[in-house]
Amino acid sequence: MDYKEVMERMNSGKLFYFAGEELSARQTACLDVLYDFNQTRPSEGEKRAALMKKVLAEVGESCYIEPPLHANWGIHTHFGDHVYANFGLTLVDDTDIYIGSCVMMGPNVVLATAGHPVRPDLRKKQAQFNLPIHIGDNVWLGAGVIVLPGVTIGENSVIGAGSVVLRNLPANCTAVGVPAEVVRINNKAVNPADDLDQQDLPDVMAQRLTELDRRISRLEKDAQGDVPPSIHEVIQKQQR
Repeated sequence: MDYKEVMERMNSGKLFYFAGEELSARQTACLDVLYDFNQTRPSEGEKRAALMKKVLAEVGESCYIEPPLHANWGIHTHFGDHVYANFGLTLVDDTDIYIGSCVMMGPNVVLATAGHPVRPDLRKKQAQFNLPIHIGDNVWLGAGVIVLPGVTIGENSVIGAGSVVLRNLPANCTAVGVPAEVVRINNKAVNPADDLDQQDLPDVMAQRLTELDRRISRLEKDAQGDVPPSIHEVIQKQQR
């Protein structure tokens, strides 16, 4: 693939193979600017802000990123206004990442647009595909949240710490878990039995395991009930 075809495929969701000196040189130039950003001192606010505008494709008003910032490119990521990212933000921005205004991201959030095919023969050749990520306005991504390729998160939503977002999430929701599941919409619990606040989110995995235990217990009881009684048990029952 030549440079033009690779660039087209990088932004189309099609499989491609990352190769070519021109592409590598362009990425290296981006990473050099990112390196300079990460080396700024806390007292060098103006310099840091100026470099952030060179690192990213778009930066709105009053945005702040706490170094270190990790990115595949940087120039494919778009910030709205008043975006805050704590340290350790990772942008796997091989295609576009759109982050709305008033978005907050906790430490070590990962936004990954890149994926690889399941077929081992294609992975062996380092085949890759990219799908854009969209984060709506006023979204809060807790510490350690991972957002995977092609995901859209609606405005005003909260994603609990450590969650892995595999599919689109609606606006005005709270989602937690691996994979992330919606537990509140418009500040009302999806399950009325859950009485949540922002500091008391349910353990979705624990709930699933508890329910699984209940189902196994019911199946065991049903199975025992289907076994015909022995002659001894019948005689004992008649003598009572």
